Amino acid sequence: MKRYKKVFFLKHRLAEYYRNVIVEDLALENNFKNDRQVPLIKKIVVHRGLGEAPHDPRLLQDCIKEFYAITGQHGAIRKSKKPIAAFKLRQFMPIGIVVTLRGERMYAFLERLINISLPRIRDFQGLDLKGFDGHGNYSFGIEEQLVFPEIKYDDINKIKGMDITIVTTTLKDAFALQLLKAFGLPFKENVVETPIKKAQPAMLFIKKILNL
Repeated sequence: MKRYKKVFFLKHRLAEYYRNVIVEDLALENNFKNDRQVPLIKKIVVHRGLGEAPHDPRLLQDCIKEFYAITGQHGAIRKSKKPIAAFKLRQFMPIGIVVTLRGERMYAFLERLINISLPRIRDFQGLDLKGFDGHGNYSFGIEEQLVFPEIKYDDINKIKGMDITIVTTTLKDAFALQLLKAFGLPFKENVVETPIKKAQPAMLFIKKILNL
């Protein structure tokens, strides 16, 4: 399949970690017959509802700049399909901004998310397992854009969050959980899970290949 061929040509160190560690570990753990049965992260979608931004051009531009700074990619503006009087929305007014990350940018964002942004969340105790959708995809919210080091406090006009969805190639939440934990995403530990016997924490592998 094309998606499997592409990941084997990516140069990002998390892609290398996937190729050299995660594929083998998950194949052994789940008795997969070949490596193509091992799930992978297909894309990461970052989304924010614009709230009152449609009525304030400055706030809209702030959202656009923040998403570019955080993801390294220009966001697509979602517009209302019909007028909604209760929210003072006219047809085609901007209501959201979304960035879809794939390939190198996806892995770069994931690495910063795991190692920098999530640890900066106040009183963070891990991601909630309730974020799985029953089809192998995981979503969670971030309340403040300031957890991303690219955003400086003096440069923002309002604290705003965003939603992040990690889309995988598996339809089973259990396999998706194994995959995301193998990459190093921190989940709450108050549940019984199937351990991945041979998986190494991602940063240990990265330090090893970089001789740190």
